[in-house]
Amino acid sequence: MKQSVVTLDLEGVLVPEIWIAVAEKTGIAELRLTTRDEPDYDLLMTNRIKILDQHKLKLADIQEVIGTLHPLAGAREFMGALRERTQVIILSDTFEEFAQPLMRQLDWPTILCHRLVIENGRIVNYKLRQNDQKRKAVAALKALDYQVISAGDSFNDTTMLAEAHHGFLFHAPEAIKKQFPEFPALEEYNDLLARITKLL
Repeated sequence: MKQSVVTLDLEGVLVPEIWIAVAEKTGIAELRLTTRDEPDYDLLMTNRIKILDQHKLKLADIQEVIGTLHPLAGAREFMGALRERTQVIILSDTFEEFAQPLMRQLDWPTILCHRLVIENGRIVNYKLRQNDQKRKAVAALKALDYQVISAGDSFNDTTMLAEAHHGFLFHAPEAIKKQFPEFPALEEYNDLLARITKLL
């Protein structure tokens, strides 16, 4: 049996959607759009940066909102139980500048994500770690002779799930479940933990 690695998406799977929280705090409805709604990540981020600029919102304003967020109910316990069984890496399209407060609450798991370009406290651009980084990370782990088990909830997770030996949708909206019926769809951490444990 090969050694295994589990790769997980972050937002929607372990923690709330950061941009939805920012939208609720600021009252800016356009910021509610996420990778569940828009498959084109560059279009999504370019629009977000424009909206932040229009409303004169800075990185510190977003970090203040993130500081009020907590992992989803049961997420920390799930992560603890999973990390006792195998290695876990979070593959996320969030940014280092956003993730830190949430990683602290999850006991500092490894996360691979992107970086923002900041000028005078304003978000002016973003720098992808690499294009299609989730799928490429899984492919690299497979090349290291690991069995890879992945879980995510959004359009931008589906290439990761397809590349993995075993892929699960978790907390995914109905539209994504219908579009990608090849991935088992789960809603409860206990169910996901049981399915992963059987594969180890």
